[in-house]
Amino acid sequence: MCSCFGTGTGTNTDAGVQPLRLDLPTSHDALAKLQVGQELRLFGRIYTMRDVGHQRCLEMLKRDGQLPFRLAGEALFYAGPTPAADDRPFGAIGPTTAARMDFAAPDLYRAGILLTLGKGCRSAAVAEAAAETGSVYLTTVGGAAALLAEKVLTAKLIAWDDLGPEALYCLEIADFPAFVAIDSRGRQL
Repeated sequence: MCSCFGTGTGTNTDAGVQPLRLDLPTSHDALAKLQVGQELRLFGRIYTMRDVGHQRCLEMLKRDGQLPFRLAGEALFYAGPTPAADDRPFGAIGPTTAARMDFAAPDLYRAGILLTLGKGCRSAAVAEAAAETGSVYLTTVGGAAALLAEKVLTAKLIAWDDLGPEALYCLEIADFPAFVAIDSRGRQL
């Protein structure tokens, strides 16, 4: 049963408290300060990756002993964007259900991914890996893909163009809304 709707501590969404700015890429020190439930605004660089990309990434990690494409120390956004629209890199970009990537997240955290972003609950194994590595899982609002696309300033195809919208992209984002769903101590929202 999903326990992601339990009560969290350290929420900063009360009236009058501004969301916390988090610049990406980030550090373990910055992530250690985050608390479950905190509202954030993300700025900087984040990569998109979904199911098949995770499988390919794990194969490359196993083969080479390190994350490909200089992903160590980076953030992953579980998303599959639509084509460009209205002078934006994407017409829409919404979060994918993060539990679909639970098969890979612990290994990717251990290999150096610092932060993941998606929607929904994660497994106990992901929370344990976050605590072990000091990584975090953030969630963002589903159903607001057109609004979220307005927060993407640039997008560059990095790899796996054969995957279409599930290819690996590097995005530059600004004022992107997110909430801490699993903190670096493994506490879940």
